[in-house]
Amino acid sequence: MDAKRAAQVMEALQALYPEAKPELHFANPYETLIATILSAQCTDKRVNMVTARLFPKYPDAFAMAKLTPEELEPLIRECGLYHNKAKNIVAASRALVERHDGKVPGTRAELMALPGVGQKTAGVVLLAAFGDDQIPVDTHVFRVSRRIGLADSNTPEKVEAQLRDLLDRDIWSLGHHLIIWHGRRCCHARKPECERCPLNEGLCEKHLEN
Repeated sequence: MDAKRAAQVMEALQALYPEAKPELHFANPYETLIATILSAQCTDKRVNMVTARLFPKYPDAFAMAKLTPEELEPLIRECGLYHNKAKNIVAASRALVERHDGKVPGTRAELMALPGVGQKTAGVVLLAAFGDDQIPVDTHVFRVSRRIGLADSNTPEKVEAQLRDLLDRDIWSLGHHLIIWHGRRCCHARKPECERCPLNEGLCEKHLEN
């Protein structure tokens, strides 16, 4: 897909989802980091239910670092993958206390040096907590971008690089949310609702192939 058509895709999605925004609940960079770690293979709705109970008790890295993973596990069990998530959250919190005085760093390199923080999580934190221009690639962005023709690479990292090259920088952050909303509301993994999708009129490459 060329840049002109990609811009038209973004315009169509923006018209369809004018209210597109993050659906995780967080109030500061630390909450953003923890909610994003919890969101892996879990719905934002369920994460928000868990963090509504979790954050009042453990509002910062200092409080969370005092827990053991085993103590945290029952508090986040509903989010799935809770063994690894608990281990990473406690380890990341301890690293924040030891290396950054409890504060979440604002650079990709420092974020990705934290336990359990990969490229996607770092990108979400930079976008949501620090207002950086980012286009993190989660499962929805990966699937929808490849399906409609914005990207064709086979890893999230390479898809992110393609999207950065294709889209104007000033649309990266909004584009991230727009693609996620489209993946959740229309371009589903198993049964995409192509019949009501505004991209099926010459903008979706999968539709054009059919």
